[in-house]
Amino acid sequence: MRVALFITCLADVLYPRVGRATVSVLERLGHAVTFPPGQTCCGQMHTNTGYQDDAGVLIRHHVDVFEQALQDGADAIVAPSASCVGSVRHQHAQVASELGDSSLAVRAEAVADRTFELSQLLVGELGVTDVGAYFPHRVTYHPTCHSLRLLRVGDAPVQLLRAVEGIDLVELPDADQCCGFGGTFAVKNADTSTAMLTDKLAAVTSTAACYVTAGDSSCLMHIGGGLTRTKTPAQPIHLAEILASTMQNPL
Repeated sequence: MRVALFITCLADVLYPRVGRATVSVLERLGHAVTFPPGQTCCGQMHTNTGYQDDAGVLIRHHVDVFEQALQDGADAIVAPSASCVGSVRHQHAQVASELGDSSLAVRAEAVADRTFELSQLLVGELGVTDVGAYFPHRVTYHPTCHSLRLLRVGDAPVQLLRAVEGIDLVELPDADQCCGFGGTFAVKNADTSTAMLTDKLAAVTSTAACYVTAGDSSCLMHIGGGLTRTKTPAQPIHLAEILASTMQNPL
């Protein structure tokens, strides 16, 4: 399969290792990965904060770039972010329609249909759960809100983690509870966000895990900040990074 990488803003600017890990996993499995260089923000932040006109500009550009990638031979589009994929699949066509651009809405739907979060692509599309990873550490998994409630990836990430050699995967108490990030929610409702994060940190600490993992860098950034401030020894790590780790090239 030929896959076009949708890197997302956070991976591009703050967590490039996540993007490299995504490519490493797919190439190890024998798939070709391309990177459409014209890509920018998908417009999720603008959509969620009510700047629909600005979002529309970014959505049109996203569709232009990845429509071309599909025309150039990509079979699928993958991103290491349930949040951004959720926006592409559940907001792009809707925003285009609300702006009165039915043609863009149709094109956005076509791109969305071929866009997948990493665990969705691996388990749901490729039928793979064992990617040959090795990560001999105690890990707990936080299912992010967008992966759990919007994309409904189910237990795909857990299936991938269970197949990792050497891992000690422990269940996170109240795993389905939000970490409190929610994008601009954490800024607009800081006290509520902090209270939710406090509960999530207590759950992570109770597992005695060395690492907490998730499929979204945004939530891991929020949780990681709390872990640092409270001097909790657990570290945040993206699912893609665990899957990219091997005995020959461990993290």
